[in-house]
Amino acid sequence: MADNIARVFADVIATDPTRPLLTWYDDATGERTELSGATLANWVAKTANLLVDEVALAPGDVAGVALPPHWQTAAVLLGCWSAGLTVADTPGDVDVLFAAAARLGEADAWSAGERYVLALDPFALPMREVPPGYADFVSHVRTHGDHFGPSGRGGPGDAELLARTRARAAELGISPGGRVLVDTAAYPDPVDWLLAPLTAGASAVLCANLDPSALPARASTEKVTRTLP
Repeated sequence: MADNIARVFADVIATDPTRPLLTWYDDATGERTELSGATLANWVAKTANLLVDEVALAPGDVAGVALPPHWQTAAVLLGCWSAGLTVADTPGDVDVLFAAAARLGEADAWSAGERYVLALDPFALPMREVPPGYADFVSHVRTHGDHFGPSGRGGPGDAELLARTRARAAELGISPGGRVLVDTAAYPDPVDWLLAPLTAGASAVLCANLDPSALPARASTEKVTRTLP
């Protein structure tokens, strides 16, 4: 059994890199973005390489994440864990901070060595105007390599986080090979919307601003086997 998050992610992708692993809907904007395991792995590798090569971080360093559920947030989180970092979601002193453009007021409460801002654009476009004190995540991450070799050991909190995640996957009834539809407003914790499906070997359909009337057709179209509304 995998003992760190990077290995869990690698094992899930190895089964079939081409299958949809994470599908993102935003019913407020009409956005739908689908990422295969290989595509998400590419974003994760670039993020991990940014952390190691550009920010010069090492296993055990701390990343602050002030981001809502989103497919780009998944890439940031998995990139951090792949690099062996500890992820913090409450304000404090961190080595690097990733913040949503819409949450910069909240981000002011963090003390960080480096700061990256994410517009969470539907097409992952670079920001036209970058806030002072921040670097545009999309512009910087695209310049980094498509492959990253984790050290083989996770961050200091990986074992505890994985134990909690596996228990949560069982509690939520997520089955191996399943396809889970998640209302991200009801389940904003990445343990629920990201890690629980991954550790169970399932794929996720993430829905922001979920329109209840769209749920039956979406569940059918996406071949959903478990719904977390």
